[in-house]
Amino acid sequence: MHPPAQVRTCLYDAAALETVLQAMASQVAARLRPRQPLAVIGILRRGAPLAQRLTDLLVQRHGIAAPLRLDLSVKRYADDLTLLYPETRLDEQAGHAELDLREHSLLVVDDVLYSGHSLLRVLQYLSGRQPEQILVATLVDRCVARLPVHADVVGVRLEVAPGSIVDCHVPPYEPDFRIDLVLPERMP
Repeated sequence: MHPPAQVRTCLYDAAALETVLQAMASQVAARLRPRQPLAVIGILRRGAPLAQRLTDLLVQRHGIAAPLRLDLSVKRYADDLTLLYPETRLDEQAGHAELDLREHSLLVVDDVLYSGHSLLRVLQYLSGRQPEQILVATLVDRCVARLPVHADVVGVRLEVAPGSIVDCHVPPYEPDFRIDLVLPERMP
């Protein structure tokens, strides 16, 4: 059996997304507390390179001291939104348990905020580390979170139909930086 055909449309190309990331970095910089240590945490997979891009912009353009960079592996859905695990799974990396994040501002970065399950799991984990504040930045907010979570900094808001997929291409996982909308092709 063949998978259903799909229609793919590029919504944002690399040039547009560089502008989006610069705006996101400016919003983050405005929300950080002066002289407070910062940790930038990427949600693997695509949140990690986005976190590094935001980190670079914060350091280079906003004069933020080089922050601690961490990544967390959180899984519930596959890229096509099929359910992988009934409960959101967070795998702590070796060395994370010993990190003292008290008095830190934490910036959590992900590519797409969809249902909120992954983000809620990350926030539960990080709040136990007693940081001073936690900010969330997402490249895309689909505006359909079912849980009481939100992003403090949003690159773009995309309200698309439930069967549609917002596909973020982020190097090094894909060769080019872009956001595509993938729609199932309608049957005649």
